[in-house]
Amino acid sequence: MAPKKAKRRAGGGEGSSNVFSMFEQSQIQEYKEAFTIIDQNRDGIISKDDLRDVLASMGQLNVKNEELEAMIKEASGPINFTVFLTMFGEKLKGADPEDVIVSAFKVLDPEGTGFIKKQFLEELLTTQCDRFSAEEMKNLWAAFPPDVAGNVDYKNICYVITHGEEKEE
Repeated sequence: MAPKKAKRRAGGGEGSSNVFSMFEQSQIQEYKEAFTIIDQNRDGIISKDDLRDVLASMGQLNVKNEELEAMIKEASGPINFTVFLTMFGEKLKGADPEDVIVSAFKVLDPEGTGFIKKQFLEELLTTQCDRFSAEEMKNLWAAFPPDVAGNVDYKNICYVITHGEEKEE
């Protein structure tokens, strides 16, 4: 009997509790706040109507039912907070921790200013490896506009990549 119990316990930890270990407590709190905003009717489950309402509140009216259904179908079942967190964990799986991404940018910043030139970054992103398209560059600069001197705050980019929003200053 004891081996069965031990087996069950060992296997049981890989379900919902494991997803919480993928995130820092502050990230879990941020996701909880996002979940609460999306769960418009406060029933603990994100539904198609919740998505429609939150998108409408952000100015996206006339979202097609098919689009909403496709979003809901990304989950294996009803989207409660644990499923919501698991979905983000799966999307972020393989994403490096913030310090690793910052270290990669630091190679391009020998003076350690925390900034790199827009022109230099754009050249790298459009000519190396998985090249960015003109549209992707436009989106990048819209999200992370360089300062008047043409400098890009790469630490902010790294934060957003790993946390999903800009740091509050």
